[in-house]
Amino acid sequence: MAVIHPFRGLRYDPSLVGDLSNVVTQPYDRIGPDEERAYLARSPYNYVRLIGTKSPPQDEADYARRAELLRAWIRDGILVHDERPGIYLYRQRFRMPLDPHPSRGDRKSEAILARQGLIALLDLAQSGAKAHEHTLRGPKEDRLKLLRATEAHLEHIFLLYRDPARTATAAAEVAIAGRPPDLTARDDFGNIHDLWYIADPGTVRTIQGALVPLELYIADGHHRFETARAFMRECSARGWKPKSPQSFTALPVTLVNVEEPGCVIRPTPRVVHSLPAFSPPAFLREAGREFAVAPVGSLAEAKAVLAAAQGARHTFILYAAGNFWSLTLRDESRLDHLIPGDHPPAWKRLDVAILHKAILDPLLGIDDEALARQANVDYAHTAEEAIALVDAGKGQAAFLLNPTRVEDVLAIADLGVSMPQKSTDFYPKLLSGLVAMTMEIEKP
Repeated sequence: MAVIHPFRGLRYDPSLVGDLSNVVTQPYDRIGPDEERAYLARSPYNYVRLIGTKSPPQDEADYARRAELLRAWIRDGILVHDERPGIYLYRQRFRMPLDPHPSRGDRKSEAILARQGLIALLDLAQSGAKAHEHTLRGPKEDRLKLLRATEAHLEHIFLLYRDPARTATAAAEVAIAGRPPDLTARDDFGNIHDLWYIADPGTVRTIQGALVPLELYIADGHHRFETARAFMRECSARGWKPKSPQSFTALPVTLVNVEEPGCVIRPTPRVVHSLPAFSPPAFLREAGREFAVAPVGSLAEAKAVLAAAQGARHTFILYAAGNFWSLTLRDESRLDHLIPGDHPPAWKRLDVAILHKAILDPLLGIDDEALARQANVDYAHTAEEAIALVDAGKGQAAFLLNPTRVEDVLAIADLGVSMPQKSTDFYPKLLSGLVAMTMEIEKP
């Protein structure tokens, strides 16, 4: 069940901050030291000053300083609440490389895609969302401290739903037909983000009614979702009450219909490092017991091999010592032997599960504990980044794999189990700083 509410979003005033591209950011957990320095240099009003980064602050007082900065920006009109509650149509336009084809050689080809979603408040007391990832205590503690200090949701949770009829998005599209976006920004990767504010009560009711019977699934934001629920319980225990739906009983979400184009997941290559001894020939001999091993001539050819296998075979690419090899599972019926335990069959058929349980663990000794500590594995955003790390001596080998399919994410969530670590990388990320929500709380 998905109960949503319109809200008075908090948005930058472009007349005071200038180009929104200079103040918006990637989500906090994608911001490292280099990204933070770049954001701080762009504008005195950059959103990173409010949300922080993936590294919790060393000084606990930093949360209070961010809360005071938020209040100052609202007081000074840097951030302004919309006059009436509304729902927002959020459209992202981005480029994605097409699957390579051997006849094209190394020539790059891209597709221009669009993904759109609806930003609204999800009623936490009446709604649920299915998860597919484990969460960690550290990030949840960090986000909870920020919530306590600001009493505001500064970022969105990315939720998926399935509606072949497109009732909700169709209503929003009619409402904004012929209107330019209210806000436009370009992200760090050149992607365009457009936002439309929809306050028409009839449109809002249509969207609300269309979503009520649907199941919701968390794409990104597992830590923040759990943190929001924890904060709701904490506020209720204090005797606090919501003054309106825009309170601690709800959080802003971006709802994306998986039946529409543009819902893209990128693969996350693994870079293996710090093994006491790693020999590509010895590894390939061991892998050859269960996987067909073949040399691959180049990265372009490796991508073509993966693209040809997607949905048909479980194939991986090993890059080590300047060379590529493909590893293709010989017999899927062997998965129960290769991946013991009570994991559901759908979980065992995930490429990322096979990589972790049938390759990294038995052949390299990298078990779940080592993965959780990132003792021997780093994660790259692209194949090129993974290969560059190995070439620079920061890894002994890289494993490339196909992306998890969206339908598999929903299927695993329906089973109530979690995917292996770093199974999904939805692209592009939701921009932080487009619209936020401050809470209206009645305190005794």
